[in-house]
Amino acid sequence: MKKNFNLVALFLSMSHCFSFSQGTSYSGPYSVSSPIVWNGINNATISMLEIVNPSGHCISLSNCSNITIQNCKLGPSKKEGVNLCNCTNITVINCSMDSIETGVYADGCTGIKVIYNDVKNVQGPMPRGQMVQFNNVSGAGNSISYNVGENTPGQSFPEDEISIFMSNGTATDPIQVIGNWIRGGGPSTSGGGIMTGDNGGSYIVVQDNILVDPGQYGISVSGGNHITVSNNRIYARKQSFCNVGLYAWNQSPTACSAITISNNQINYTKSDGTLNDMWNAGNCGTINGWGTNVYNANLSSLILPTKIIGRVQGTTTGMMATPLTSRETKIYPNPASDHITIETSPNIYNGKVILYNIKGQRLIEQFLEAGNMDLDTHNLPGGAYVVKILSDNQQPEEKKLIIGNR
Repeated sequence: MKKNFNLVALFLSMSHCFSFSQGTSYSGPYSVSSPIVWNGINNATISMLEIVNPSGHCISLSNCSNITIQNCKLGPSKKEGVNLCNCTNITVINCSMDSIETGVYADGCTGIKVIYNDVKNVQGPMPRGQMVQFNNVSGAGNSISYNVGENTPGQSFPEDEISIFMSNGTATDPIQVIGNWIRGGGPSTSGGGIMTGDNGGSYIVVQDNILVDPGQYGISVSGGNHITVSNNRIYARKQSFCNVGLYAWNQSPTACSAITISNNQINYTKSDGTLNDMWNAGNCGTINGWGTNVYNANLSSLILPTKIIGRVQGTTTGMMATPLTSRETKIYPNPASDHITIETSPNIYNGKVILYNIKGQRLIEQFLEAGNMDLDTHNLPGGAYVVKILSDNQQPEEKKLIIGNR
């Protein structure tokens, strides 16, 4: 349930070095295809297709499992680029979508991964109008990560760019909304950047996203429990529909609790020209880490590069981003005790390793040496962790790490 409302670290340099980690790394060739409608299909791949549909979805899957949709160009379409109903283990990766009602809509699914896609000018209107929406998505293996969404004023009508509605991850594998780039929202007076806990939900992690002018709000916790929002950057200039950068306000019929909102940086200007960075309605219990969120006057539209859609065609280096594979990066021992060894490609450039706990809290961050390096883990309690590998010339990689009880 959404309502309209009126709500009363690190220094960021104005020059930035951007990697080519977000968005698709594929730009063709494609084969023209009619729209795809599958029911009950398992263990298949849809690849390198260009699909438009002036009367419906580009790709519609029902009761399907273990499907990969990759390297496709979808849209324009009257309905969704990808519509998923009662599906399991579907991956949408390296696709470009333009002028679609919604990019990816998943209803009653589990194991949905929407990663490394470009989505431009979603058309909506509400209740559609998302880059990605999860509706009653549950279980492990769900992720909306490293996508790029851009909406051009006058050519789009977005609602929430990412919407997590009545969806639940697990304690050991929460729904991940990580590393997305979002630019452009409005003129909806209710829509914005990333909405979590809409009508309830649980075990969701939103971190390391960058949002510029995303709409009425930046990131919201609108209900639910065990939701973490951390290390995001949110900027908005004054526009007629702008309200608040980051908020926690339970609008669902169930209790809201166990919410962490920490280490976010915001510079959000309301429609009346005043700053309105954060708001806590006080009905989600104690918000863990609330005092660590900060206004950063140095945030501006420059936290994203000028070109964020289709960057693979216009890189200044002339190099295409290549994904790290399991043969290039190894982490051992796993399970671990006092240390791990990270073995990576000798060609990795400007690398970084980050270790998170299952709540999405960043525990370790340091430069990544090419070849082999050791990481001290002796202070970490036993449990499950995520190790993220980042660099300027390869796509991010995440690996699950288990620290054994000592």
